[in-house]
Amino acid sequence: MAMVFIGGSRDILDLPEPVADRIGSIVAAEHGVLIGDAPGADAEAQSVLAGYGYDHVGVFHGGKEPRNNLGDWAAYHIPPPGGAQGFALHAEKDREMARRADFGLMIWNGESPGTALNMLRLALAGNPCVVYDTMRRTVCTLHDAADWRAMIDDAGPDIRRQIEARMTPDERRELAA
Repeated sequence: MAMVFIGGSRDILDLPEPVADRIGSIVAAEHGVLIGDAPGADAEAQSVLAGYGYDHVGVFHGGKEPRNNLGDWAAYHIPPPGGAQGFALHAEKDREMARRADFGLMIWNGESPGTALNMLRLALAGNPCVVYDTMRRTVCTLHDAADWRAMIDDAGPDIRRQIEARMTPDERRELAA
């Protein structure tokens, strides 16, 4: 069973129709789904999966309990490093989903550094990632770091600085290779 990491920006409150259709294709193919517990795109995708009554879903969370687990699926607690605050509270669970995934489906607002980093993690692992950019209303598939760089170049220097500030030293090293 192939594993698909579904994620996206927290400010996305309605999934574009092509994303809902793609989730339907994932269900029809009986792929496993790895998904976070965040509000926004994660919760919206969980809602679609729950609507199908789909069982092959794992919800990853950094807190004591998932913030959202709309299908009452298996929950995987990935604790953050000691002293973590802000985005770092949830970054480790995102890294774990990227490690376990064979493919990605990201719903990006064209700005979210967390979603952009998840796309990078998948690209560095050589795992294809379909990206729905809701700001530009584009769809593309990232296959490697070069594809990721081309996409991020369109996001602008401010977004690139935010992404780099959140990268681990290992992620920076891998991207530079």
